[in-house]
Amino acid sequence: MKNIPSTDISPIQPRRSFLKQSLLLSTGILFPLSLIDYTLASESGMVLRPTKIKGLKLVDGEPLIEQAQWYTGQDVLDGFYYEFPTGSLADMKYITTDMLANGSSLIQFNIELQEGADGRIFQFAFGVLTQCSLRVRLPLRLVDQNTWRTPRDGAFLKPMCWGDRVDLEKVDRIKFYINRKSESPATFCLTPLLATENEVSVIKHPVLPKGKLLDEIGQSTLHNWDGKTKNLAALKTNLTARLENTKHTFPNHFSKWGGCKAQKLDEGTGFFRVYNKSNRWWLVDPDGHLFWSMGIDSVRVDTSGNMHLLEDALEFIPPQDGAFSEIYSLQDNQLHINYLAANFIRTFGTKGWRDKWATIALDELRRLRFNTVGNWSEWNYASKAVFPYVRPMSFKGEKSQRIYRDFPDVFHPDFEIDAVAYAKDLEESVDDPALIGYFMMNEPQWAFSKELPAVGMLYNNEASHTRTQLTQFLKKKYASDAALAESWKMDIGFAQIETGKWKEECSADALVDLEAFSAIMVEKYFGTLSAACKKVDPNHLNLGIRYQGVPPQWAVSGMQSFDVFSMNNYQEKVPFDQTEKIHDLLQMPIMIGEWHFGALDVGLPASGIGHVRTQKDRGKAYRVYLEDAAANPYCVGVHWFVLYDQSAIGRFDGENYNIGFLDICNQPHKPLCEAATASHESIYDIATGKKEPFDDAPEYLPKLFL
Repeated sequence: MKNIPSTDISPIQPRRSFLKQSLLLSTGILFPLSLIDYTLASESGMVLRPTKIKGLKLVDGEPLIEQAQWYTGQDVLDGFYYEFPTGSLADMKYITTDMLANGSSLIQFNIELQEGADGRIFQFAFGVLTQCSLRVRLPLRLVDQNTWRTPRDGAFLKPMCWGDRVDLEKVDRIKFYINRKSESPATFCLTPLLATENEVSVIKHPVLPKGKLLDEIGQSTLHNWDGKTKNLAALKTNLTARLENTKHTFPNHFSKWGGCKAQKLDEGTGFFRVYNKSNRWWLVDPDGHLFWSMGIDSVRVDTSGNMHLLEDALEFIPPQDGAFSEIYSLQDNQLHINYLAANFIRTFGTKGWRDKWATIALDELRRLRFNTVGNWSEWNYASKAVFPYVRPMSFKGEKSQRIYRDFPDVFHPDFEIDAVAYAKDLEESVDDPALIGYFMMNEPQWAFSKELPAVGMLYNNEASHTRTQLTQFLKKKYASDAALAESWKMDIGFAQIETGKWKEECSADALVDLEAFSAIMVEKYFGTLSAACKKVDPNHLNLGIRYQGVPPQWAVSGMQSFDVFSMNNYQEKVPFDQTEKIHDLLQMPIMIGEWHFGALDVGLPASGIGHVRTQKDRGKAYRVYLEDAAANPYCVGVHWFVLYDQSAIGRFDGENYNIGFLDICNQPHKPLCEAATASHESIYDIATGKKEPFDDAPEYLPKLFL
């Protein structure tokens, strides 16, 4: 057996465990106790034994992790099911286990904690980097649902919370199962599940059964594919040739901004604006031409891989204080390495390499007929090149602070000061005609919660100005504590609403009032920020918050201050009924801030959110989505996420998707590029109804993403 590095683990001293006398299994296979009665060799704690194992089969083989057992599962939901005395987790801090996955494509797992057979369910999802051992670490403080995501650790990818808030005093069962996988079986080894009262350490030196995961230019060592760059010499030749061929321009039927030259309304205002003609929405470019935004996000030197705890998995790690210092960055206090930047530095030298990158990147957009540099981009390069762009904003709320997830204390006296500081960022682009507009934020975390902002605030914030305002709101409706308690059908008073730890379960009647106040919170939030932005920059479009789907009715009034409603939509097409509903609610056009499709045939562990079989199918999926959106009268643009594939070891949170037009060596995925160019060149004929949208859809595969 090859030499396996140390995993920095210590012997277990289990204090107590729950062991059923038999394993009940309604489907799948029955495991004799002798095969699973082993101890975890990682941390001390309470070993949990499965009462049922669904679908998984034992696999012979060297586990590579001490005290681990190999399993294989063919289907999602295959996994381990546990039951134990109610409240056994009440004093615990973590659920943990060590594991290692075989294969070369992503596997995503779920851990569920449930209050009884029919009770609330807290869900914790994470992915695993294959051929690299990891330690699963579920902090049990997350069950309050006040945090959506925690930092990844090495091969433990994108740990995220979903579902219900639960009370550990009431939890009596756990499920640990496969949630997403490729068409191949999911094969993995793991140690028993452990609940601990203490902090859980990380694995500093993972087991790497197949050696390094990335080669010297950042490509996966676990995959081979057509188009893979052979070596550093080939990389330099390709990049040099690409720089020498930067001569592309928009086609003749585009305006200089990428608008429709044949559709000119007027002389223009000098800035982008929205326009509605015969129930068809458009953007209008600064010179007065109708404009439909074909954008691509993250036009920047960004293929950063999170190398924290994965140093052993990389072939090339230059000194951080030398010629390659710019390839390193810190996110979540974890070190990242950017092989795309390293490849440009090794080709063009340390001086001027970023300008050469920008020249190549913007020329690539013109070659592919994109007319918008999308969100998360190095937009200053687009501005200098007079290339239409959008820019992101991010509310920090340093004075007002947060009351639930990322929702601020909007009635804090300093919230207005925070809003002014937020809007100040727009000063540097206020006179730029190339700027289409700004996204106020991206996918607010509170909007992913099943709970209303007002409810989340009660459970997770013991005192705030917004809780005080909620109390005043209720006092205007109810004359006394008794009237409130009678209406809510709860033993509750105003004092408990204003301050203190909230543990009550809100009744349906209470939720009616809390929904109404949530609407006030959202209106205060977005109305204040929008007004601050318009005061600084009256020239450009407020493109909204990149919401994840259709907003609930109670949140709509708070979004009336936008000029465009933006949402991120990862379906096969932009759902017409959703855009129609949003338009009916808000009377404004819709822009798609993110969408993509990926495949598993070019060296990445995961496809992305949209999943098809091949690069040719990516091209078909692109055409179907974009051209259908262009024919939608409510839609004024779609922005693909992203320009470059993500790192095979995963970005800051662990995403490692084939979602780029270019790979980490700046090589194009040709079938996708050719398809996109065809769609872009005919976009105005499609949007004006002169041409039917492309409809040769590919096979859409089950989603495989973190």
